[in-house]
Amino acid sequence: MAERKQTLIFKNKPYITSSYSMGGKKEGEGPMRKWFDRCLDDDMYGEKTWEKAESKMLKTAMTEVMKRAGKSKEDVGAILSGDLLNQLMSSSFMARDMHIPFLGMYGACSTMTESLMLGSVLADGRYSNNVIIGASSHYCTAERQFRMPLEHGNQRPPSAQWTATASGAMMLSYENRDDKLESDHKGNIKKLRKVRVECGTIGKVIDAGIKDANQMGSAMAPAAVDTILNHLQDMKRPIDYYDAVFTGDLGFIGKSIVTDLLADAGVDPKILDRVYDDCGTMIYERKQDVHSGGSGCGCSASIFAGYVYKKMVRGELSRVLIMSTGALLSTISPFQGESIPGIAHAISLETE
Repeated sequence: MAERKQTLIFKNKPYITSSYSMGGKKEGEGPMRKWFDRCLDDDMYGEKTWEKAESKMLKTAMTEVMKRAGKSKEDVGAILSGDLLNQLMSSSFMARDMHIPFLGMYGACSTMTESLMLGSVLADGRYSNNVIIGASSHYCTAERQFRMPLEHGNQRPPSAQWTATASGAMMLSYENRDDKLESDHKGNIKKLRKVRVECGTIGKVIDAGIKDANQMGSAMAPAAVDTILNHLQDMKRPIDYYDAVFTGDLGFIGKSIVTDLLADAGVDPKILDRVYDDCGTMIYERKQDVHSGGSGCGCSASIFAGYVYKKMVRGELSRVLIMSTGALLSTISPFQGESIPGIAHAISLETE
């Protein structure tokens, strides 16, 4: 155990028995549209405030993931969820309505894999059979809290990223689920594969000294590289052991930095081109004018619960390393001259 400095290996490999992915209007106009389970026509989602809309999106994901797993509230031992708002407003108000034991998680935009790791600990140790994990973000709520109110019309620099209006949730269980079938576009019936959580690597806080809040990708990239390298070292495996490696929301600038730093560490750039991508570069089209790409808890949550999970159950991916990346600044810290600490937590998924 001493050799694995940061990685938890799950003895029983909990199953991800269901997932649900949701995007806002802008996200539904991007390349991930077909992988979302639902896209909104209006980011207010029938509510009076953006904060209520985000909480409703998260509640929808939690409720639907229970339905897909065939579980009721009484079957669920705990919900682990987080978001970007003060006091985890979206998650806390979602949990108020759910009446299920709740653990609020905060890791900035690393919250999805942080929740997945701790939820897997609960399921793997059989402390709780069914655990729901999830995360959300909303462009308008994040702008209001961390930047400028939308009414201000503030100009965004090219390095800025667009906080995704999105949510994602997964159900974890130590019990096997019944085989599920799906028909392809030709009408052929296929058995869906089962997705299991193999291990998780806890990230360290890495601070590269970036102070510009519009350079989030640059601030988070070193933490992502540190977690990837420590994961590979702990597990004694090359990066191409995985069919795909995903970071959470580094965007185009951060992804480029990760590629360069991993190449400097000896990882073959050709392999990186084949296996590595970032959710922040996947969720929007370049023509959508999001500048450096997507960000937010919901960015990785929606893509991991949508695109990645569906690719795995359909047998298109077998071994995947997913990693949500977070910038641990507050609304106050930039005004006090603090730099932006970054963190990244990695989860290894496999199919059977």
